[in-house]
Amino acid sequence: MSGVWAAVPVKGFVGAKQRLASILTPAQRQALAAAMLEDVLAALTVAPLSGIMVNTADPDAAGLARKYGARVIAEHAREGHTAAVAAMAHTLVAERADAMLTLPGDVPRVTASEFAALCAVRRPAPSFAIVPAHDRRGSNAILVSPPDAVPLRFGDDSFYPHLSAARECGLEPVVVPLPGIGLDLDQPEDLRTFLQASPSMHTRSLMLLRGFIEDGTIADPTRPGDAVRL
Repeated sequence: MSGVWAAVPVKGFVGAKQRLASILTPAQRQALAAAMLEDVLAALTVAPLSGIMVNTADPDAAGLARKYGARVIAEHAREGHTAAVAAMAHTLVAERADAMLTLPGDVPRVTASEFAALCAVRRPAPSFAIVPAHDRRGSNAILVSPPDAVPLRFGDDSFYPHLSAARECGLEPVVVPLPGIGLDLDQPEDLRTFLQASPSMHTRSLMLLRGFIEDGTIADPTRPGDAVRL
């Protein structure tokens, strides 16, 4: 859809996914973060969008983004998810983009068809649509038109605050549950869900995780006997 830019904040690969440290090594977590971002970028490149912007200070992430034709900025990239998205929104407003679709780089089951479905519910500006995380706590994608129509504040429990923020701006949010966008990989249980999800998808992240698995399981030391069998 003309005028809609994807905006992806990327903190960096080194030290990524600390909450998965119980089941993945630092090197595995770094590789997984890169693979997930590549899954997201690959889907975005064939989605009905005007462009892709990635905000990161990580040179490896920046190089990967450019490989997929994304525009890279680094303004406020080290100041957290909210600040990075705000910087992209500010840039897009200055350039008169119609809308911003922001999402994280850790939703590897996303597909171009889900992006198309989200864009299809976009209302005339000003408007606000949101895809909740699978636990309906986080905000896994937001489509806002214009890009600064609603102040965005991200975190583990940002979904309902974002609904309130939209209404405070006079906009009725459109909630769009989408299973691919909704599944981010933050906790050990998220990996189990990802590995067991149906239909199976041949994403880079899935193939990488399968490669990490020894003897058919990923075990969580904090939950003895609890593992994913493939």
